[in-house]
Amino acid sequence: MALCSYDSDLSMRTLSTPSPALILSPSPSPLSSQTVPNGHESPSSSPAVPGETVALVHAPPGTQGCKRSSKTHHTALIDFLPDPVLLQVFAHLSTPQLCRCARVCRRWYNLAWDPRLWRTIQLTGESLHADRALKILTHRLCQDTPNVCLTLETVVASGCRRLSDRGLHVVAQSCPELRHLEVAGCYNVSNEAVFDIVSRCPNLEHLDVSGCPKVTCISLKQEASVQLSPIHGQQTGLRYLDMSDCASLEDEGLRAIASHCPRLTHLYLRRCSRLTDETLRQLALHCPALRELSLSDCRLVGDFGLREVARLEGRLRYLSVAHCTRITDVGLRYVARYCPRLRYLNARGCEGLTDQGLGHLARSCPRLRSLDVGRCPLVSDMGLEVLAHFCLGLRRLSLRGCESVTGRGLRALASGCPELQMLNVQECEVPPEALRLVRRHCRRCVIEHTIPAFY
Repeated sequence: MALCSYDSDLSMRTLSTPSPALILSPSPSPLSSQTVPNGHESPSSSPAVPGETVALVHAPPGTQGCKRSSKTHHTALIDFLPDPVLLQVFAHLSTPQLCRCARVCRRWYNLAWDPRLWRTIQLTGESLHADRALKILTHRLCQDTPNVCLTLETVVASGCRRLSDRGLHVVAQSCPELRHLEVAGCYNVSNEAVFDIVSRCPNLEHLDVSGCPKVTCISLKQEASVQLSPIHGQQTGLRYLDMSDCASLEDEGLRAIASHCPRLTHLYLRRCSRLTDETLRQLALHCPALRELSLSDCRLVGDFGLREVARLEGRLRYLSVAHCTRITDVGLRYVARYCPRLRYLNARGCEGLTDQGLGHLARSCPRLRSLDVGRCPLVSDMGLEVLAHFCLGLRRLSLRGCESVTGRGLRALASGCPELQMLNVQECEVPPEALRLVRRHCRRCVIEHTIPAFY
């Protein structure tokens, strides 16, 4: 593709008719290249403000094609592509790449801002001024429909440390059709911004606020902002919610989540260490559609909490209680009895689990596909024999650190679980002959081990 002349580039940098073309990361000097969020570099003659992301604002190029620096009027091969083909190419580009394409010529400008290409905005970079980027992009996307962007459905800004409530407030005001929002690791985001999003975006189904310590609740009944909500008192349409590492989440917040998000099917609460058994009853009462639940490292959750989780009965498919040291065979028995369709269980580090609990699980959940009982020292060959007898479709099994497991249990797995695809026996004292037997009978199985004699 022929390069645009310097004069043409200057004409594209006028400030009339504002429209964003590129979002750049901070640059130490005006002469250095500026890095866009996806890691590519773009040379710019505009001076950068130290410590602050610069958003270049451009008007559409003034000519149909780029002006050539020479008098030869040759045409680049890409110019022969029809608009529908170029749109297909642009559909595979990231947000910053689309913005760069809009700077090439008027034709590319018009194509790059086609609403069909802007169902998703994805921003990355810890130093990116995400608030400004969202404001500029949504302003440009609202030009055809003033103050409202009807095409944008997904915003991904995970890891943008500079994103704050102001950026999400802009999204909430201008993007009523938003369905998917990821702001993981954005520690400046608080309850106020989340409230704006869930109350103004009724179609929101997927919300990831993991690693946002200021977020303690997902609710439509926030007293401080109740007058801002146009749908106060109704329930959200959220189906997927990830609040892992929201260290300030407590029982009261989870009760509000359960009552305001009854359609939840996926809920991840990893390392929310303040949650207790009592609040899990609200999940069973208000979220009957829950299929996946992670309580990993919620160390205050025990057998009573698992009894409440078991009230979800046949709907639960995925359950993680890794490192919940208060859980024993009693809680596992409840899950086995009332959740016969369970497919995935992570009980790593639950030192109170024994062969008896594993036997209850195997007999009641024959459709189990993935099981992690690593660091459970009381699990031995006897439990593996029962597991191999009833769970014939088991595909993934982790026994890491199970010191009581020997070759006898592995031989049972080799003969009873031919579909096994992953076996972790690291830090287990098992004979190499048993592992060779597993490899012979389970041909697709990847064996993770720490035994030098097995290769």
